[in-house]
Amino acid sequence: MSRFALRLKGVEKRYGKTRALDGLTLDVPRGALMGLVGPNGAGKTTTFGVVSGAVRPDAGHVDVLGEGPFDPARHAGRMTVLPQDCALNPSSSARQILAFQARLQGLTAKAAAREADRVLELVRLSDRAGSRVSQLSHGMKRRLAVAQALLGDPELVLLDEPTGGLDPHLVVAMREILSAQRGQRTVVVSSHILADLEATCDHVAFMEDGRCQKSGPVEEVTRRGALVRIQLAEPMRLEQLAAILDGRDPELEGDVLRYHLSPGEDPAEVQRALLPALIEAGAGVLEVRLGESLEAAYMSSRSRRDDR
Repeated sequence: MSRFALRLKGVEKRYGKTRALDGLTLDVPRGALMGLVGPNGAGKTTTFGVVSGAVRPDAGHVDVLGEGPFDPARHAGRMTVLPQDCALNPSSSARQILAFQARLQGLTAKAAAREADRVLELVRLSDRAGSRVSQLSHGMKRRLAVAQALLGDPELVLLDEPTGGLDPHLVVAMREILSAQRGQRTVVVSSHILADLEATCDHVAFMEDGRCQKSGPVEEVTRRGALVRIQLAEPMRLEQLAAILDGRDPELEGDVLRYHLSPGEDPAEVQRALLPALIEAGAGVLEVRLGESLEAAYMSSRSRRDDR
């Protein structure tokens, strides 16, 4: 069995003169909760279309669950997809839609009904099971669409903007739902909300102009094991702190101090030694963070490309 749930190598796709995917290469480890980040037009939705078989690539190789390109017979029930613009039958009830989708996966009528009720509870729509789609709010429709993708026991789930249009408390609930999938299946989530991805995902990939610019574990991309970021109460001069942080490549930008850890160092032990010395030197420490935010890592990645 391949250790990757999804592999794309040199994938290209054009729409007329527009190159949506330009040699996209991306590996998604089995069991990962992968966040796909990029601006509009980066190729995220086209990537999902290529993986799911809805879009035929012009070149390159796609391997789904170690068995080559998507095949309806081979991958039935093993991969599910939430499209960005998922249209639901307005005349059907939430339960009817889910039970129908479950039957398409091969479940019996009774099993399909039970599975529909299970995922309705998962996305907190049990009380609207009998409501027609036309009676649901935009956020409810989005949760119902996510429920479709979680029917059965898929090995690979692709979710395009699953939290779009959700109220803040439901965004938090969706994070919990997705986090609960970790280890049970591989989930790839496309989103513009980097804070959601950072709170949920263990892997991330940055896409730009149809290519993967950077990918890896979130801990590695955000440098949690290599960088310490300290929010100071007020700006200081680096010379005041240089002796304490000698050999750690310190950087001071306004009221934010950054310095590096050596490979294998225990961050807790380092802070236990350094923080008292920094405070003694006059540093007003408001916050200590390992690494940088996913948003900062993404913007830094874009900035480096713009400078080339």
